[in-house]
Amino acid sequence: MCTEHTGRVAQQAREGTGAGFSRRTALVGGAAAAVTAALTGTARAEDRTPRAPGWGRRGLCDLTHPLTTSLPMFVPTEAPTRRTVVTIEQNGYYQQEWRLVEHTGTHVDAPGHFTAGGRLAPELRIDELVTPAVVIDISSRAADEPDTVVTIDDVRAHERRHGRIPDDAAVLMNSGWGSRFGDPEAYRGADATGTLHFPGFGADTCEWLLERRRIRSLGVDTLSIDPGASTTFDTHLLLTGADRYGLENLAHLDRVPPTGATIVVGLIPFEEGSGGPARVLASW
Repeated sequence: MCTEHTGRVAQQAREGTGAGFSRRTALVGGAAAAVTAALTGTARAEDRTPRAPGWGRRGLCDLTHPLTTSLPMFVPTEAPTRRTVVTIEQNGYYQQEWRLVEHTGTHVDAPGHFTAGGRLAPELRIDELVTPAVVIDISSRAADEPDTVVTIDDVRAHERRHGRIPDDAAVLMNSGWGSRFGDPEAYRGADATGTLHFPGFGADTCEWLLERRRIRSLGVDTLSIDPGASTTFDTHLLLTGADRYGLENLAHLDRVPPTGATIVVGLIPFEEGSGGPARVLASW
């Protein structure tokens, strides 16, 4: 689901006007427009059915997969369940009960997910969850090489074309894997031995981005920021060890521009949470 910005702040961002207007104002204003759109109904009731979004010169995009009981899981036995608790007909209101692990669907890996003593979901600050984003596209290569990773060369090629990655950015991988989300077996890519096959970030690339670009987070359109075949989860260890968070199972990254977007990560601050499901919105 994508749409255009509306409202005074977005108009100022387009025209470069308004008292105290700055690049930061534009970014924060864009993020505010994203949140406002989500809360006030720019995404109307008729848009609830998931569908491929369109995007224009400036717009909004929901990077969140709907939470269902049939979505792909890293461990299939951890699939969520739900039941209806009360109904309008019998009780006057409708309510469900969900049971799920924290790392379900589109979600955040907090630093404490892999690093002992690392910060947990309630400790992530607002300024960490509203951040500039860049999208690195490896979808052409991933279509033929499911075990491929985002490399340092991929990052350098992206910067030659689109400019330097800003500090505190979320670096997002578009591998094209989002098109497989409706088919859990294809999305997991498990072979006869149970080894998973899908793209992720190379550990050396994560380390380079942390040291050279001071990134805020990594995000992927797959089940893990590490490639599926990994058994040591080196990228997770490096990222969370540097007190940064990950984003997994992002949707519609092919609809977000390579640079210039801002993401808003609506993480639920579960008590002692190692992360959790999140509504992730992009604005540009």
